[in-house]
Amino acid sequence: MSANLLRRGLYKTVTASSAYSSSAEGTVDPLVQRLLHGLYAGRRASLAESITLVETSHPKKKFLARQLLTNILQNAQISEYLRGYRALSFRIGLSGPPGAGKSTFIEAFGKFLTGKGMKVAVLTVDPSSVRTGGSLLGDKTRMPELSRDMSAYIRPSPSRGHLGGVTRSTNEAIVLCEAAGYDIVIVETIGVGQSEFSVVDMVDLFTLVIPPGGGDELQGLKKGIMEMSDLVIVNKSDGDMISAAQRIQYEYISAFKYIPQKTKVWKPPVKRISSVTGDGIPELWDVMKDYQLKMQESGELIKRRRLQRCAWLWTYLKENLITTFVEFPDIKKNLKKVEKEVMNGILSPGDAADMLLQQYLEKIKPS
Repeated sequence: MSANLLRRGLYKTVTASSAYSSSAEGTVDPLVQRLLHGLYAGRRASLAESITLVETSHPKKKFLARQLLTNILQNAQISEYLRGYRALSFRIGLSGPPGAGKSTFIEAFGKFLTGKGMKVAVLTVDPSSVRTGGSLLGDKTRMPELSRDMSAYIRPSPSRGHLGGVTRSTNEAIVLCEAAGYDIVIVETIGVGQSEFSVVDMVDLFTLVIPPGGGDELQGLKKGIMEMSDLVIVNKSDGDMISAAQRIQYEYISAFKYIPQKTKVWKPPVKRISSVTGDGIPELWDVMKDYQLKMQESGELIKRRRLQRCAWLWTYLKENLITTFVEFPDIKKNLKKVEKEVMNGILSPGDAADMLLQQYLEKIKPS
C-alpha cells in the first residue's frame, strides 16, 4: 500500500482515533483536530504550527501538544502495521565539526532526493546564546535552493541550552514530519562534541560528516563518535582537496577495523562526496538505501526505534524530575544560599546535592 493511500486513509480515520484518545484525556481540543486534519492533508502551515506547539513550555499548550502527539502515535502504529511493520519514513542524523559543509551537503542531497519525487524535511538546531538565550536560526539562508523547494521543509530550532546537539522537542518534530507525509527526515546537530550523541537515539542512520583534513583527523575516534556512526562522509572531495579527502578516507577506514560493529548486518562505510559538484551523491544514496533495506529485513530498524522510545522516556523523566525538584518551594527558597556556599568552598558540590535531596525527600514524605 502506497504512502499516499495510507495518508488518505488516516485522514478519514482522524475523528475515530481522536475519539479513542478522548476517552483517556477528555474531549480533543478543536485546535488539535484542525492540526491533525492539516497534517494528514500535507499542509506545511499545519506542520509549522504543530512543531511550534510541541516546542512550547506553556502548561495549557503542553497539554494540547500531548493530545496531538497521542493521536499521531496511535495512527502511526496502524500505518506501520499496514506496511508490515516498515517505518513510515527514513530518519537520517548528521553531525560533524564546524566547517565540514553539513548545510551545503543537506542542500545538495535534499535537492537530489526531491528530484526523485521524495518529500524531505530538515530539522536543524542552532546554538542559543548563554547570555541572552537567543538564536540566529540562519540555516535557511545557507540552503537557499532547498528552502524554495515545495517538496522540502526546513525547520530551524534554538537549542535553548539542551545538550546532545538536538532540542528536547526534536523527537516530536520528527513524528510530526512523518505524519505530514515526508519520506526523508534529516536532523542536523549543532556540531561534534562530547555530548552531541542524543541524535543517535532518534534516527535510523547516524552519519558523521567530516572535511578533508582538519589537523587531528581521528578526533572523532577519541570522542567516541565513530562508535555511534553508521556512515562516514568525507565532504569537499573536489579540486585540490581530492588527494586530502582520499587520505582521510583511508585513515577512517583503517580506524573502523578496531571499532566493534553496532549491528551484525552492517559495517559502517566511509564515502567521499562533493556537495558542490554533486559527485558521489547518487552512490551515497544507494549506500543509504542498502542500509535501510538490511536493517528493515533483519528487524533491527523496528527494534532500534523501540529502544529509542524507551531512551527518550528516561530523558524526559530526568528533565521533568529536575524541573519539579528545582521548582519545589522549600528547595527554591534555599537554592541560592546553597549555591553561594558551594561557590565559596563552604560546601562541596556532592554534599550540597545530598543535602538538598534529603531536604526534598523529607518534605514530600507522608506524615
